[in-house]
Amino acid sequence: MNYFYIFLIGLVVSTSAVHSQSAPDHESFSKLLQNYVDESGNVNYQKFKANEQKLDKYLNILKNNPPQNSWSENEKKAYLINAYNAFTIKLILMNYPVESIKDIGGFFSSPFSHEFANIGGEVYSLDDIEKGMLLKMNDPRVHFAINCASESCPKLWNEAYVASKLDQQLDKAAQSFINSDKNKLSKSKVELSKIFKWYASDFESEGRTVIDFINTYSNLKINEDASISYLDYSWELNEQ
Repeated sequence: MNYFYIFLIGLVVSTSAVHSQSAPDHESFSKLLQNYVDESGNVNYQKFKANEQKLDKYLNILKNNPPQNSWSENEKKAYLINAYNAFTIKLILMNYPVESIKDIGGFFSSPFSHEFANIGGEVYSLDDIEKGMLLKMNDPRVHFAINCASESCPKLWNEAYVASKLDQQLDKAAQSFINSDKNKLSKSKVELSKIFKWYASDFESEGRTVIDFINTYSNLKINEDASISYLDYSWELNEQ
């Protein structure tokens, strides 16, 4: 795929976008999440599949309203987080029933590199949205907002992300994940999600360490010289 990304304020804007448009309303996605996602972040994919056309309507809104230069950074960021989560759900529904997102695709192909997400008339993969767009915005909290449909992923919240309260939502997502059973924390020893290993450089900006970042949201103060190991990552489907 030939990337035509134009990065403005850390975000790609499609050259195929027609006229300047306001950021879309994500309320319809919120309603879907409220209907099919429980408080633990698990998804009732069976019932979601029966109403897949409602998700398709929201994805069509995203398709026809790609990010614009005129949008605020929070509008762009909220759009991309919701797009990642909504298209991930769509990928599962396209292949449902499935035991793991990793079962989608062939032996040599990753579900995260499969190009199927239409934004502004161009087709992207989940990796394109996450690594090619969202992570370029240099906000490590987004790691806890996007959900890869797996047990060890940060939970899928049952509300969409919106620009007006995005910082509060991202702080909540970071605090929830760091203090959840996806990590085992003590003052002198931590067993962390592999997210902190795979994306360590995202958490180490401005001279900070991963421990510094975790301490921003942790319920206990971890020693800077605490020993670090990493927990196994479960790719089992986050299904109710």
